[in-house]
Amino acid sequence: QVQLVESGGGLVQAGGSLRLSCAASGRTVSAYVMGWFRQAPGKEREFVAAITRIFDNTHYADSVKGRFTISRDNVKNTLNLQMNSLKPEDTSVYYCAAGSVVNNKPANYDYWGQGTQVTVSS
Repeated sequence: QVQLVESGGGLVQAGGSLRLSCAASGRTVSAYVMGWFRQAPGKEREFVAAITRIFDNTHYADSVKGRFTISRDNVKNTLNLQMNSLKPEDTSVYYCAAGSVVNNKPANYDYWGQGTQVTVSS
């Protein structure tokens, strides 16, 4: 079992950057496939990025490729999401998640944080 807590959300102007972090406790982030998802009001939760347990292979949604970077810090036991060139359509609640297999569907992740709000103004 692992507990996840996101932080780093906030208000940023379009074109700006934010760095989200997900602090894990109970287990190390290296024990899981880790992913970031986001959900805006009235929309389904959508996949953003994922990173594998051992080889740190990364996967990104087409909408964020080239702008977002997912990484894990095994020393600090955190999952991070560097978000650059932010757009208003990136506005959402961002969630970190842990699972056993790389997948872009929320149902395939076992543990979730409470989410952190990201708002991008034009």
